[in-house]
Amino acid sequence: MKKIVQRLLIFILGVPAVIAAVVLVPQYHHLLVNILAILLSALGAIEFSEILGKRKYRLKTLEAGILGALSPLAMTLSVSFGVNGELVPAAFIIGATWLIASRTFSSQKEISLTNDRITSGLAVMIYPGLFMLWVVRMTGGPHATAIILMFLLIVFANDSVAWASGMLWGKGNRGIIPASPNKSIVGFVGGLVASVALGMGAHAFFPQAFSQKHLSPLWAGAILGLATGIVAIIGDLAESTIKRSGEVKDSGSLIPGRGGVLDSIDSLALSAPVYYALYWILF
Repeated sequence: MKKIVQRLLIFILGVPAVIAAVVLVPQYHHLLVNILAILLSALGAIEFSEILGKRKYRLKTLEAGILGALSPLAMTLSVSFGVNGELVPAAFIIGATWLIASRTFSSQKEISLTNDRITSGLAVMIYPGLFMLWVVRMTGGPHATAIILMFLLIVFANDSVAWASGMLWGKGNRGIIPASPNKSIVGFVGGLVASVALGMGAHAFFPQAFSQKHLSPLWAGAILGLATGIVAIIGDLAESTIKRSGEVKDSGSLIPGRGGVLDSIDSLALSAPVYYALYWILF
């Protein structure tokens, strides 16, 4: 019961705070949102590194955080301050070069761990780093506030409705996914319905940002909401699989009622590039 109360409080306080950051502080192409994405990516990378360390090599905390932050930081410099967009692939190359070459003159013991270190380092650069980059990328185009808000609402609604409907009606239809046996069919359906409904309402909320000349905005919004919702669910399940492989229950303990940062951004991270790509295709 305590965990449920904590989760509800985080939702009631956290979601309005995030929405306020998007709506009230749009300066420098939503620099505040971009800084939050960098910070969450760094913290998520540290947690992922610790999970990987249960089986393989564990990166140093500072190193994992920097590697996880590289891609969203480079995109922020490009979007918010007009730095050349080629900085993004350059940042990834710099991180990869560091991992590959930095142990060249190390002791024999450290050299023997080089391959595991490279694998762990590249992993945290990609997840969540490279995925969270697309949250930052959303802030660089026209109608950025509307685009970000709809993305957050679609993902948050998916997660919240899935959790609530699963708690209320999912007791008899759980256990279909071994990596996350507490998830239920009712929860999946409820989350997808919420995502589709919000996608269909996008044109009504933000008509300028979600207009469609060749397809009904309702159908385009439904496709956007459905695809984003499906990948958001997969993101949640994928992170559960990673945790189960590392034999941990939560990625961390920083967020009461939810666990770690990675537990809270798993759906956002995986669905961000899908939402971004589909938005520009459909709208």
